[in-house]
Order: sequence, then structure tokens, then C-alpha cells
Amino acid sequence: MKLFVCVNQVPDTETKVKVGQDGKTIDRSEVNLILNPYDEFAVEAALQIKDKSGAEVTYVSVGGDSHKEVIRKALAMGGDKGILIKAEGISDSSAIASMIAATLKDSGADIIFFGKQSIDYDDAAVGIMVAEILGLPSASVVVKLDLDASGKKVTCEREIEGGRETVELTMPCVITAQKGLNDPRYPSLKGIMAAKSKPVQDLAAPPADVLTEVTAMRKPAAKQPGRVLGTDKSAVPELVRLLHEEAKVI
Repeated sequence: MKLFVCVNQVPDTETKVKVGQDGKTIDRSEVNLILNPYDEFAVEAALQIKDKSGAEVTYVSVGGDSHKEVIRKALAMGGDKGILIKAEGISDSSAIASMIAATLKDSGADIIFFGKQSIDYDDAAVGIMVAEILGLPSASVVVKLDLDASGKKVTCEREIEGGRETVELTMPCVITAQKGLNDPRYPSLKGIMAAKSKPVQDLAAPPADVLTEVTAMRKPAAKQPGRVLGTDKSAVPELVRLLHEEAKVI
């Protein structure tokens, strides 16, 4: 069985984001980059299958040389090898999905895993786009996963508004992992050392059209300071007036 896990490099959630000088990208000079947290659930899901069946696990990332760091992080958790699709410059979700799909089209993948979304742009689109391009069945926001005894079907529970939905997929398929699917393991010292010698293949990015353009990026406006109108019921009329005339919420 061949399992592929797509991983992305994103700014740490504790990073203080600054807009770059071009006004269209973030300033990465002081940004700590990490493995996308949702991708860790996808990594763990693949590794649990590997632990039971001996499946081959390959990590795939799209970007520059720095993306090898997240591939090595995943390899330290477990797995066999990595693929870096070298794509410098700005790409959108459609272009990234096209690159991944073209790379994995003839790979013999049984399951392609993604985190449900990347925490930088939060569009939750790439995994499902890859499934559509490759014509594969898919399940998103998966919180429970079971392979049947034949190794040809996957039963998934996925989160929907107000409950959960159970779906059965025939492999090959695409799955995007949600928080709660598992508890990702920590890389061991042995795993970290072993990851240094595991192969990571560089591949030229397949041609892909970028369909969107960022025209401007700006931080939200600073919150206005609060006002104390009074400490008893006499302040209520003024509060109502301000909510109606200034805040315009009533």
C-alpha cells in the first residue's frame, strides 16, 4: 500500500505578522515557520496505517528549499521518504493542487492525505481540488478512519454542521484530516537522527496556472478604546443612542 501525505510550511501561530514592503505578502524575516498543525493529524493517520500494514509513506510539499524542513519533521515522526516539488514565487491553491495532482497522477497512491486546511490562508481547498483533478473520491474534515479487511475501502466519519456523517470510499482516494482524528506523535531522538538519512527527492514543478492575484494585504484596524458611560441605569438612554447612531447595530 502506498500512502502520500501532503505537508505545508506555515508561520507559527504565535508569530506577529507584519506586511512586507510590497504590500502584498507578509514579511518573513522574523517569522518562525512550522509544519502546518492540521497536517500533523494527516501524518499520524498515515503512520498508524503503516504501523499496522507496513504501508509505504511518502511526504510531499510544494515550495522552496525551506520546505524540506517540514518534510524532515514529518520523517522524524516516521515514514519512508519525501518529495519536494520546487516552486519558487507566489502560487494560489489552484496552482498548488495542479502541481500535486500532476506529480502524483501515476504514483500508484492508495490514499493521499492532507490536513483539512493550511493555517496561513485557511481556504481548505487544495485537498479537494486534487481529488477533483485526479477524479478520486474524497472525504474532508475526517475525525475517524477505518480500513476494511480487504484493504480496498475506507470508512470515514466527517464533521458536518450539527453532527457527523459516515462515508465509505473506495481506494484510491483523498482524505483531509481534522483535529480529533488522532493525537500526533512526537518525533523521537532516534526518529530525528534517522530522518537525516531518509531520501528527499527534488522535482521540478509541473506547469500550473495561477488564477488569483493578491492586490493588497493589510492588518486589521486597531480596536477603538472603550468608553464608560455610567455605572447605573441612567446611562442606558445614552448607550441606546450610541448603539443606534454610531455603532449602527440597532
